[in-house]
Amino acid sequence: MGRRPTGKEASIHGSGELLSLLGAGALLVWGLRMVRTGVLRAFGGDLRRSMGRSLRNRFAAFAAGLGITLLLQSSTATALIAASFASHGLVGTGAALAVMLGADVGTSLVAQIFTFLPHGLSPFLILVGVAVFLGSTATRVRDLGRTVVGLGIMLLALRLISAAAEPMRESPLLPQILDAMQDAPIFAVLFAALLTFLCTSSLAMILLVITLVTAGTVSVPLALAMVLGINLGATFTPLLGTANFAPEARRVPVANLIFRLVGVAIALPLLPWIEPGLAVIESTPWREVANFHTLFNVGVALIFLPLIGPVAALCTRLIPAAERGSDPGKPQYLDPAAVESPAVAVANAARETLRMGDIVEKMLRQSLEVFRNDDRKLLREVETLDDEVDRLHEAIKLYLTEVSREALDKEGQGRSIDVITFTTNLEHIGDIIDKNLMELAAKKIKNRLRFSDEGFAEISTMHQRVRNNLELALNVFVSGDVNLARKLLEEKVVFRELERTASQGHFARLRSGKLESIETSSLHMDVLRDLKRINSHLTSVAYPILDAAGELRQSRLVENRADLDDPEKIS
Repeated sequence: MGRRPTGKEASIHGSGELLSLLGAGALLVWGLRMVRTGVLRAFGGDLRRSMGRSLRNRFAAFAAGLGITLLLQSSTATALIAASFASHGLVGTGAALAVMLGADVGTSLVAQIFTFLPHGLSPFLILVGVAVFLGSTATRVRDLGRTVVGLGIMLLALRLISAAAEPMRESPLLPQILDAMQDAPIFAVLFAALLTFLCTSSLAMILLVITLVTAGTVSVPLALAMVLGINLGATFTPLLGTANFAPEARRVPVANLIFRLVGVAIALPLLPWIEPGLAVIESTPWREVANFHTLFNVGVALIFLPLIGPVAALCTRLIPAAERGSDPGKPQYLDPAAVESPAVAVANAARETLRMGDIVEKMLRQSLEVFRNDDRKLLREVETLDDEVDRLHEAIKLYLTEVSREALDKEGQGRSIDVITFTTNLEHIGDIIDKNLMELAAKKIKNRLRFSDEGFAEISTMHQRVRNNLELALNVFVSGDVNLARKLLEEKVVFRELERTASQGHFARLRSGKLESIETSSLHMDVLRDLKRINSHLTSVAYPILDAAGELRQSRLVENRADLDDPEKIS
């Protein structure tokens, strides 16, 4: 007979088994992450468009949430996509809630699928996935290879969990812990919810519990309570992930929490009666757990799908919308209903772009005041305005992406591209003001530097010219007027001359030994450079208008209208 391990040896042995179990659980989460990443990279745009097309009614939205979650294997990812749509006003709260109900059912079906996959398939999947990933240069094919590798890793992790859980049944401490949780199912629910939040994957936790039940480490009654906790814990990550989103987006995970809380409150007292019913369907312990997970989510969907309207109203009351105009970064003119009329939708996007231009103009105006008065508070306000510009840019892009799926004539397609291009240029200008000019201003404030009177006058002159050109660019964007476009493009030459003159004046002051100019030399030149970059982004709106009118020659402005009638000057 072998020697019975001492207390110290048993402790070391138990710690090693626990470490193996935790490591296998981490590998399961990593494999799931690889699958989700691969699918998103390969089909992320298609999935978003599919969801957008399916948000017309609650049943189509439910099916979209279920289908997308089957592919992504993550209800959290689906929740964040739905919340993003709601945040940008592209979907109502009710449709987003239907997506979440479908996503929850989808997660349970993925768990069902994994229970039927043989763990021994993992080496084959990993081998095939690696071969596809390394053997192809096509991005989508490589992403599919990554997905297959992730599936193989998940099955390998489940096999490792099963192997690590088997000897843990002999641990003297584990049965005491499990018995304590079995006698207090509420504690089991809370414990499983916490673990799910920490590992950020309800699917991984469900598969872990099923594997532990298969190994005989966890009893079925305890596993059912843990399933309830896992479903509850799955709501926490989307809640945190949308904490800084618009009110419309935050309602989605709050409603999902309400769904799960009500479901757990109903199911927990009924567990003693539910378990015998599950055994009638399938008596195998791990099948009872998998079936309960599915039945729980289907039951919650059946209860709340007809009640989406009242729940949406409750969430709207709990998280009211910001007052119109109180959140400049929220779109005001991107009407989702107008997507069915592409011409109207493109006009809405252009109108929203003008709002974006107004915010950029405010940033530009305030940036000079920051340099003039060393105003830290105003500097932070400019940074906040850039966040609003970024949000509007993203919303306009998503909106026009939705419109592009509808029938647009050639003119409408061109206008849509012009809108996206101009919003991108405005977003770049916002970044230059925030990330460059305001960093320079912060450096000036920190080091208590001061521009020379002549130098600041030069900066002010160029700054005013940029503001004038921004107003001109917005007029060109709206009107498409060729004469205004010519004037705007001519400003590029004028501005180049202004920068050259200002630089020469600065160097002259350096040669004369002017102290302020010496201390702020690099600061001064960087400001001039950034103003020139902003002006270049503004003048770019003139190019497509002049090109369509035939007023560009080899990407340069025709010097004189009469040149158009002289073939020798055009050649």
